[in-house]
Amino acid sequence: MGRPEDVEAQLDGGTNGIAVQWDKDHGSPLLPTSNGVSGVESRSKGGGGGAEAEYTVSAATKYAYLAAYFACNVALTLYNKSILGKFSYPWLLTAIHAGSASIGCSVLELRGVVRRTQLSRRDESVLLAFSVLFTVNIAVSNVSLAMVSIPFHQIMRSTCPVFTVLIYRLRYKRTYSTKTYLSLIPVVCGVGLATYGDYYFTAAGFILTFLGVVLASAKTVATNRIMTGPLALSPLESLLRMSPLACAQALLCALLTGELSSITSGFTEIPIAPRMALALAGNGALAFALNISSFSTNRQTGALTMTVCGNVKQSITVLLGITMFGVKVGLANGVGMLVALVGAAWYSVVELGAKSRR
Repeated sequence: MGRPEDVEAQLDGGTNGIAVQWDKDHGSPLLPTSNGVSGVESRSKGGGGGAEAEYTVSAATKYAYLAAYFACNVALTLYNKSILGKFSYPWLLTAIHAGSASIGCSVLELRGVVRRTQLSRRDESVLLAFSVLFTVNIAVSNVSLAMVSIPFHQIMRSTCPVFTVLIYRLRYKRTYSTKTYLSLIPVVCGVGLATYGDYYFTAAGFILTFLGVVLASAKTVATNRIMTGPLALSPLESLLRMSPLACAQALLCALLTGELSSITSGFTEIPIAPRMALALAGNGALAFALNISSFSTNRQTGALTMTVCGNVKQSITVLLGITMFGVKVGLANGVGMLVALVGAAWYSVVELGAKSRR
């Protein structure tokens, strides 16, 4: 099948990782609902936790959420590769994911599983700004991919944990232990080796890719703050409120980029096959599960852990390409995967383990 540096893009079915971006940030028997607690009570209990909220969660619970998140993530990746293939409409696929989340959350709201809390106009503005951040993040990532090579894009994205630490340090005055900082070195460097290939970038591409890394890190932190800061929304309510906005913005981008006219003209000549319609519906359902899992895992484990998971996912994606699709990798790529996974294990011991003891 091709070069190791192309594996992630190939496994994601040509979507450039967009399915994972809706957290990216992003149910399952492990996922919480309202638990019978009213929205106002939930906000009053969670509002004071801030960015430290995940320190009250046991390590066993975090590992359970992370396992569910990885299962959904890998399932959607393999689904995209084996079922959808080269679906070259990233904005429409994003709209399908967000629309599926909106429909799913609305059904859960009708069944009383999730309830809307009363938000101020300022709170509504915060949610709107977050949805714009999500859309701009995807737009910048898509544009930058046309100006840089995939290996360069991947190695830049692997630095998301570093920028997440910087955002917490500068904006929230939050620090981590020295061991946690040291454990991030093999996580970042390992992915760099695992995705090593031909690096190419234009000046504009470098700037946009760098901006995309900052936006992705900011989005992950913002997702966590929406659920652990003053708003203290539950994962399901966050999705309920965010997904319609994200869907509308993705459809607007699809219109502006010509995706909408391209696919509608194609359907005029050749109507959409029932099999493809079913495949897209299944993709939306899987994305809905991933979205809930991603949001819930972010709330329980923290934004930094989510960015570390993103790096581990890159290594696992390459490993899946080797075992399932016959991708050949060099020695440096193999060593990089091993280093990244060892770094992730080290991080889980020093950071997730430390949280359970605080």
